Amino acid sequence: MFDIVRYSPAHADEWNGFVATSKNGTFLFDRRYMDYHADRFADHSYLFYREGRLLAVLPAHAKEATLCSHGGLTYGGLLMSTQLTIAETMALFGELNDRLRTEGFHHVIYKAVPWIYHTIAAEEDLYALYHVCHARMTARDYSTCIFLGVGMRWERVRRRGVKRARQAGISVVVSDDYTDFWRVLSDNLWQKYGVHPVHTLDEIHLLHDRFPRNIVLYQAVLDGCVLGGVVLYLSRQVVHAQYSSATAEGKQLGAIDLIYDRIMNEDYKDLPYFDFGRSTEHPDGSGLNTSLVFQKEGFGARGLCYDIYEYDL
Repeated sequence: MFDIVRYSPAHADEWNGFVATSKNGTFLFDRRYMDYHADRFADHSYLFYREGRLLAVLPAHAKEATLCSHGGLTYGGLLMSTQLTIAETMALFGELNDRLRTEGFHHVIYKAVPWIYHTIAAEEDLYALYHVCHARMTARDYSTCIFLGVGMRWERVRRRGVKRARQAGISVVVSDDYTDFWRVLSDNLWQKYGVHPVHTLDEIHLLHDRFPRNIVLYQAVLDGCVLGGVVLYLSRQVVHAQYSSATAEGKQLGAIDLIYDRIMNEDYKDLPYFDFGRSTEHPDGSGLNTSLVFQKEGFGARGLCYDIYEYDL
């Protein structure tokens, strides 16, 4: 039924055009984003054609005898055309698994795209994973999400933060220069967790230059000094906080509260969803960071799960 083709750079334009019109793709699957760290992963992605029409793509990498949803992305299952039916999806997974066996794979790790990133219903892959692949869920990560059109009243501590920031004279600005904020972010991550940001300063500047409408930095500034910032990843219907951090003074004055007030209540109030991202400390989703969740819940956010599935071939 399907012609299954391994991705190569010659497919980049076709791939990117498909992702832009798929029902569950975001700019993260654009090859200009995925390939910025191509040296870290052995890409093993596929394109699925039927009667000459591209109906789906699968971002993936190979690790020994395991095919993994691309390791450079938080989520990333099968990206589907609006024309792909459930019967075709089930056949697709059966044919993919046959192909993987012939290529020497024994195992698959699959990270589903969370439903808020779907422009229309797009869980045919989950049905096929269960009934065709007999997959099992092996990890569940926890994020927090706000339905911006519905909203919830902010907790008093968050509202007081906005008031303090305004009284202190903090201004919120959009900036193309990530240097000062990256210093704040890096210092905080190292002091608190002993880690560095996922992206280096050069990488985030590169990605912003490639996707200036999708990657946006908001900074809280007082007397010319950056007290905090939030890096947004913008998709068709989701505002995602990729990074958020503040100095000690910024935390005391409510700098982040003021930034989120502008983002949620002014600039992006007409988009459906705001995703704060994961609040856990381990790859399998365990180690809930309760203080971080408490802060996010204070803005009215509630639970959204990012699920990972595995199956043997």
